Amino acid sequence: MAAPPAPDPSSASEPLTRAVLDVVRQTYVELHRRAPRVAIGTRSTLDRDLELDSLARVELVLRLERAFSVRMPDAVLESAENCGDLVRLVAAAGPARMPTPPPRAAAVEPAAATLPVEAQTLTEVLDWQVQQHADRVHLRHVEDPLDAGEGQSLAYGELRTRACRIAGGIQGRGLTRGASVSIMLPTGVDYFATYFGVLLAGCVPVPIYPPFRPSQVEEHVMRHAGILDNAQAELMITVAAARTVAQLLSSRVGSLRHVATVAELERSPLQYAAVALRADDVAFIQYTSGSTGAPKGVVLTHANLLANIRGFGAAAQIGADAVIVSWLPLYHDMGLIGAWLSSLYYGVPLIVMSPLAFLARPERWLWAIHRFRGTHTVAPNFAYELCLKRIDAASLEGLDLSSLRVAANGSEQVLADTLERFGQRFAAYGLDARALLPVYGLAECSVGLLLPPPGRGLRVDRVQRDPLMREGRALPAADSDPGALRFASCGAPLPGHEVRIVDAHGAICGERVEGRLEFRGPSATRGYLRRPEQTRKLFDGDWLDSGDRAYVADGEYYITGRIKDIIIRSGRNLYPDELEDAVGAVPGIRRGCVVALGISDPALGTERLTILAETRETDAAARQRLHAAAVAAVVDRIGEPPDTLVLVPPRSVLKTSSGKLRRSATRERFMAGTLGRASGSAQWQVLRLALASAPRLLARAAGRLRALVYPAWVWCLFALIAPLTWLLVAALPRPSAVWAVVGVAARLLLRGCGVRLTVDGGDHLLRDQACVLVANHASYVDGLILVAALHGPYRFVAKRELLGSWIAGVFLRRLGCEFVERFAIQRSVEDARRLVAAVEGGASLIVFPEGTFTALPGLLPFHLGAFVVAARTGARVVPVAIRGSRALLRAGSWRPGRAAVAVTVMAPLETPAAPADAFAAAVVLRDAARQRIQASIEPPASR
Repeated sequence: MAAPPAPDPSSASEPLTRAVLDVVRQTYVELHRRAPRVAIGTRSTLDRDLELDSLARVELVLRLERAFSVRMPDAVLESAENCGDLVRLVAAAGPARMPTPPPRAAAVEPAAATLPVEAQTLTEVLDWQVQQHADRVHLRHVEDPLDAGEGQSLAYGELRTRACRIAGGIQGRGLTRGASVSIMLPTGVDYFATYFGVLLAGCVPVPIYPPFRPSQVEEHVMRHAGILDNAQAELMITVAAARTVAQLLSSRVGSLRHVATVAELERSPLQYAAVALRADDVAFIQYTSGSTGAPKGVVLTHANLLANIRGFGAAAQIGADAVIVSWLPLYHDMGLIGAWLSSLYYGVPLIVMSPLAFLARPERWLWAIHRFRGTHTVAPNFAYELCLKRIDAASLEGLDLSSLRVAANGSEQVLADTLERFGQRFAAYGLDARALLPVYGLAECSVGLLLPPPGRGLRVDRVQRDPLMREGRALPAADSDPGALRFASCGAPLPGHEVRIVDAHGAICGERVEGRLEFRGPSATRGYLRRPEQTRKLFDGDWLDSGDRAYVADGEYYITGRIKDIIIRSGRNLYPDELEDAVGAVPGIRRGCVVALGISDPALGTERLTILAETRETDAAARQRLHAAAVAAVVDRIGEPPDTLVLVPPRSVLKTSSGKLRRSATRERFMAGTLGRASGSAQWQVLRLALASAPRLLARAAGRLRALVYPAWVWCLFALIAPLTWLLVAALPRPSAVWAVVGVAARLLLRGCGVRLTVDGGDHLLRDQACVLVANHASYVDGLILVAALHGPYRFVAKRELLGSWIAGVFLRRLGCEFVERFAIQRSVEDARRLVAAVEGGASLIVFPEGTFTALPGLLPFHLGAFVVAARTGARVVPVAIRGSRALLRAGSWRPGRAAVAVTVMAPLETPAAPADAFAAAVVLRDAARQRIQASIEPPASR
């Protein structure tokens, strides 16, 4: 991704530059609660120098807009790298405008009363919706709901049409069933069509997030190279602007052979070939966020996703009049499954915005609910908190949230205080606080697992701190207890799913006893992709370990924290969230950039409480005071000091793309002594990645060169043999002599190309009587292979269009081919009569009953023509199976490959009926021949 151009000093006045820097400086002081140690100038970077994360950038942009009465573009959150960029953008920004309530969209026509309950795959769900209402709008992509435009819409039929074109482009690049395809696209209608295009091609989608800023390119590449390598992705679909990142990834991932844009795939000339999908086929590889370790690929099937969608929809009461509103990223399960695929299944509209649109102006989420009468939405806790902190009353004038029935809060720790304050503030805008629902889910259960009953409202449990920390007992606390812990109920399991709480020995915990949450049900994954050891650890019999601790009270479940994150110190469970919150409140320490870790100490036989806190402070005395204040904050919270508290430089604490702390990765870097090393500029990061990839690139270039040598040799050999063969064929008088010459030339060519040809069942060939040989068709070279394998003469049946080529026409006529018309019905009838006469005259035919071939493995449907000829003449049908030819020269490619080829001639089929019943006999012959050929060409594991 290219960095924005450097600001032009002449484009902004000196007073404006000083004023912008004043706002930046004031924001810095308030965010970090200290004065900057160095002067802030136009070259000061927003991330390294000013330590601004995504949410801090939102605050800064909001202040700049208010200070200068301008409206800055959303892209400033991604593109601005330094203060000079901010000066340039403020100077170029248009005047601010007071938000006015957008016109309400027309009421949505209720969805179909029935649902695709018989559908076993997502593609069947889409087909069902297309059959019901192809022209109905499925979703709207809205950039800003405050604008008058309706956004970009996508109907069900258009979604499928575009997906088919993309599927053809994927198949045209040689990807076969089960291949992994990485989707690195921003939110937009292209994303939805691409996801289904991958499914229709028989491949497996692997969504990853696009790079947000140039300064993060190194971390992005390093993180996603591991994901793509684990997925063995063969194709990445992305936007043109991300090609540099895609190429860097390709250089580090050996399987990644293709990078393409959506437009390039849609322009492919290859027509999509349908692939039969099953319920147990993989529909999605969801890579975990990596907040508790290296990302793992959760394998989810069509059956898993549909079970979760049906269960969540029933629990959340998604009715025919529902409207779902979402800004969640589509590379994450909650946005992809919880919002989009749920709307697809229930046939209700989806209003979708990009995450950037929400971050830039959180009020857009609420206005989208207002404008389109949204009934269901879902977001992490931070989104509700952002609305409370970043939206002023003037931006909400006229807002109506009365249509909202379910506002789910999930994906990260749910804070009861956040939901209570959200409900109180937005009650004035029609929000029914009972719509606010804490939910719990995880990728290993597709997305959702626990949900309270809609309309019930928030239920909060106050428990005594010390019994929970020391004994794992969640005893109710008195209202007067100032140290009580508060947990929000996440309700009960989805229909068809089960949850239990077990102790360290696997025994079921009693009421209000904290333990490990395990689950099972139809949404549960079968494991992690190519991670057998981690998959083994995931399962406890047929139960799956969630990795979270929880307790049950009155039939409802309360999540207390991640098992890997909870610190066990001297028999006491310490919850990192509250420690991080306490230290983050100390002036001089970055809130949200504190991590509490448990580091095993074998000498003590317990874990050491280690806290890493980011600060920019460099003065020794000031750092000593800051350290003491942070330790005191921990003592105030839990009554004991930490074993270790380290002040680290900015950008030391690692986070996921969604802002979650990556505690395990931070622990690893801390123990390795590499924490806090600066990444450097985007240019240096790209240069380091390129240099590190150089050996791989050179090896790949050498491999490509070697790959070109073989095709070049094949075509040179063909150029030597083909002209001489053609001249001999044109001169020879008899078809038998022609067939003999062509057979020798074909065998010579195959041998010269290193192709090993084996022929089995030659004794089944009928030498003394006319017959019809039918063979599968997989490659351009199938005819050449049969000529090399069978000692003729036989007559190939070929399409009449080949007569239009003088070179091919002369060759095929001399070989004795019979030509047939594929399009003109009257001519086709005459050709059929001619073929019958040829067989009755003693000629044996070779027919490819599929009529054509594709790059994908498997048989196409057989045409009846050859079998009708056999039935009418009484000639026996001889099935012939060709294996390996597709790899030699597949459809859409003129680059030969290496492969061994086997031809199997099977026992002749008996004509099952008298010629008078030719049609019925032809159907029986066709089905019997296809069954035999299919059994011969498919490996046993796929049958």
